[in-house]
Amino acid sequence: MDDIVISRAITETYMKDFLDAMETDVAIVGAGPSGLISAYYLAKAGVKTIIFERSLRVGGGMPGGGMMFNRIVFQPEGKAILDELGIRATEYQEGYFVADSLETISTLCSQAIKAGTRIFNLISVEDVMIRENDRITGLVLNWSAVTLAKLHVDPLSIRSKMVIDATGHAAEICRIVEKKIGPRLDTVSGGVVGEKPMWAEVGERALLENTKEVYPGLIVAGMAANATYGSHRMGAIFGGMLLSGKKAAELAMGKL
Repeated sequence: MDDIVISRAITETYMKDFLDAMETDVAIVGAGPSGLISAYYLAKAGVKTIIFERSLRVGGGMPGGGMMFNRIVFQPEGKAILDELGIRATEYQEGYFVADSLETISTLCSQAIKAGTRIFNLISVEDVMIRENDRITGLVLNWSAVTLAKLHVDPLSIRSKMVIDATGHAAEICRIVEKKIGPRLDTVSGGVVGEKPMWAEVGERALLENTKEVYPGLIVAGMAANATYGSHRMGAIFGGMLLSGKKAAELAMGKL
């Protein structure tokens, strides 16, 4: 085996995919459960979909389960998506289903990729592009290592017809928009309200309502939706996250 051939194989195939990703239908920021399931439904419908994940691994908070017990809970509505993807879950008591967090996130990732999604990990989004009609039209990217090392390295940009903020509790893309153009998000304050304390029942109900286009060209999903609109966090119950991701995909397809 030739070391240079190996290096060329990695570089050439990666760069081919990265160059193709610079023009996409939907760009999702965050490869947690809501981002992955949103990508799965979009790609399955033939929509060109790219995910940018700043971490080394995908999954967001799902792999850690509850307090590093790698089990997660779903309600019946969320379990229907697990069944569709072939993810095993057992009924703990009526209305509560328990799944292995590692099986769940690995299957979500695999199914999203097999559907046609491209995932670029170790890439951070540091800005958005806003162009015609005061609309988000793309993202500004840099290597996550550049941000961590606090290096002054200029970024690159990609163009996207729609962007989905699936960055979790931080609601990073919504906060970037708020910082750069002022309080103009579709919230009471016009900005990111911030999440309330954990209350699974109320937070799960609010999640679907909060999954919406928060600024022209920008849809918010998953825990980022509850953080943006000031609703409760939910802990290690993930049915709402999957349902939110599915709704975000449907909203994006309706806007394309």
